[in-house]
Amino acid sequence: MKKIVSVTLLSLCVSMGLFAQTILTAGAYFQQISEYYATLKEYEAEIDITAEKTNMSGHVSFKKPNYLRIDFTNPENQVISYNGDTVTIYLPGPDAILEQSLTEADSSTSGANLATPQGLYLLSRYYYISYETGQEAVPLEEGSDENVVVFVLGRKNATESFKSIRISVSAQSKLIRRVEATTATGESFTFNFYNYALNTNIPDARFIYQPPSSANSYNNFLFSE
Repeated sequence: MKKIVSVTLLSLCVSMGLFAQTILTAGAYFQQISEYYATLKEYEAEIDITAEKTNMSGHVSFKKPNYLRIDFTNPENQVISYNGDTVTIYLPGPDAILEQSLTEADSSTSGANLATPQGLYLLSRYYYISYETGQEAVPLEEGSDENVVVFVLGRKNATESFKSIRISVSAQSKLIRRVEATTATGESFTFNFYNYALNTNIPDARFIYQPPSSANSYNNFLFSE
């Protein structure tokens, strides 16, 4: 009888150990995603952005340490470029260049920069991380055959740009497929990333944007009167 009990307890301990090894907390899983992004030297992807009733699309390029550029196809010829210190936005309609120096925290929690190693690192510092439904992957959306793990992030203090963030990560590639962010005023932004190309030897020159000579330039536009 004692032998049977001992074997049963041993089996139970082994089973519990194996079960524990398959369970990851949301924070630990998110850390794995962040560490994977840290191994990427660069990536390119298509991006669709929805801000309230405005739809935008384009091609995004990222390169370490924190260079980012989006060349839009809608609106056509619009460009957003970040060289690690300054964000430059070209608006073809008014033929205007907007430039703004950003702190590391500002740039890494702004829109598409959430899908970068530095952005993910700062999110793990300044946001509470949980699963939406659990560790198991679910369809990206109703009817989709693409499965993702969904994280829900809530800010730790009121100074963060977004009140809440929902991040869908591909269960297969571990790459971010969708970011849905909501500001304190209720504004919603959705960023969809797809058709990734990794480590494609992007030249540094891509992140040096040369605006049209005819464009009017506006510096520090975020803080202008």
